[in-house]
Amino acid sequence: MTALVTHLQNIARLVVKELRSLRADPIMLVLVFYTFSFTVYTVATGVKLEARDLTIGIVDEDHSEFSRALRDAFGPPLFKVSRPIAANEIDAEMDAGRLVFVLEIPPQFQADLLAGRPTSLQLNVDATAMTQAGNGSVYIQQIIAQEIANRQAGRETTSALPINLVVRAQFNPNLESGWFSSVMQILNSVTLLTIILTGAALIREREQGTVEHLLVMPVTPVEIMLAKMTANALVILVAAVASLVLVVEWLLGVPVAGSLLLFVMGTAIYAFSVAALGILLGTLATTMGQFGLLAIPVFVVTQLLSGATTPMESMPVWLQWIMQIFSPTPHFVAFSQGVLYRGAGLGIVWPEIGKIAIIGAAYFAFALARFRKVIFS
Repeated sequence: MTALVTHLQNIARLVVKELRSLRADPIMLVLVFYTFSFTVYTVATGVKLEARDLTIGIVDEDHSEFSRALRDAFGPPLFKVSRPIAANEIDAEMDAGRLVFVLEIPPQFQADLLAGRPTSLQLNVDATAMTQAGNGSVYIQQIIAQEIANRQAGRETTSALPINLVVRAQFNPNLESGWFSSVMQILNSVTLLTIILTGAALIREREQGTVEHLLVMPVTPVEIMLAKMTANALVILVAAVASLVLVVEWLLGVPVAGSLLLFVMGTAIYAFSVAALGILLGTLATTMGQFGLLAIPVFVVTQLLSGATTPMESMPVWLQWIMQIFSPTPHFVAFSQGVLYRGAGLGIVWPEIGKIAIIGAAYFAFALARFRKVIFS
């Protein structure tokens, strides 16, 4: 019992040392503040996945009442620009990027439609704007189908469909992409900065030679490593919770459905796991430059294949297994989405927490072996 108390006291003193070292690095503190405040806000408000303010040109070769009604159907807020153009202007307008969509209405379109003869419309899409192209094409098809159904039914406000389809969007009623991107940005920042802070703390001491001072002190490798992980993970945890409450909930008005305490617990376990990864990378690199070059690809792959950007189900099965076995990030994303979006309790998300803890323990064991070999050999 006395030995355990001594270990805890040593870890506590070393944690204070790490926090003082971080306080003496204003650039790192500014980075933490900027990442969890301005970055979260600007990504949530500036990166919109839904279709808004699209530009569309109409090549009307029919000049009928219905073609004019169809042209008037493309208005705000989905479409910022809806204007008639000539057929020979299509390439020039799309090459210059002034129009994302061009709809071509052929001659005799209304007559063929009313007579029941086969007819067609052509929609040209600038697919370099991938998100707008995909979402906007769906909206345009729906608008055209609705206008045709209204015209055939002889009414302007009712559909000829024999059913009444009612759509309920759960957890995000208005389908606001900012609700999704703001929380995902916090999760990405937790991963990135935990790796950077813990790895940089080790590399900084190795470059400055202060790590040798620890070698002559009555502390063990486990205590030193736990102190670095705990101090930096604690800073990230406080910053993440503050960002969630002040930026996401208060400034952006995004509701948090689940328990904040449960999210803090899961984030603490995840930060411990990622901090172990940061220590591991710090033992593989010898300079800060090498560490940065090593950490960037690790973070990019981890973030892109975590399910925070694209669904895990869209990946090959073998890649899903690799990510879920070797990376705690997909489990943290699933945990956070369950708690923050759907209000899931511990009884639902405990498997994800368990997987994060197991992977983190494996990282810790491997990192400790490397830490002893590189620092104390």
